[in-house]
Amino acid sequence: MEVICLQDEAFYKLIEDVVERLKEKQNISHDKWISPERAMEVLNIKSKTTLQKLRDEGQITFSQPQKKIILYDYDSILEYLKSHSKSSF
Repeated sequence: MEVICLQDEAFYKLIEDVVERLKEKQNISHDKWISPERAMEVLNIKSKTTLQKLRDEGQITFSQPQKKIILYDYDSILEYLKSHSKSSF
């Protein structure tokens, strides 16, 4: 049996690469739950207050696995954007 030693950085990079390959193989283009920063980026908003308002009004789905950790459902954000889109003439 061979033992392979990796430094922390190399190990975590390897794990990230494996996860990316699995996503590609399963045709998963995004994570189900995203951070508030990523949610704000997708929604193209700058204010955490606006994000909280959307959450409080039930416009987007969120999960709170711990008291200070809030994650947002990527698909619900896309639905919100689609529901507010206007058709071209």
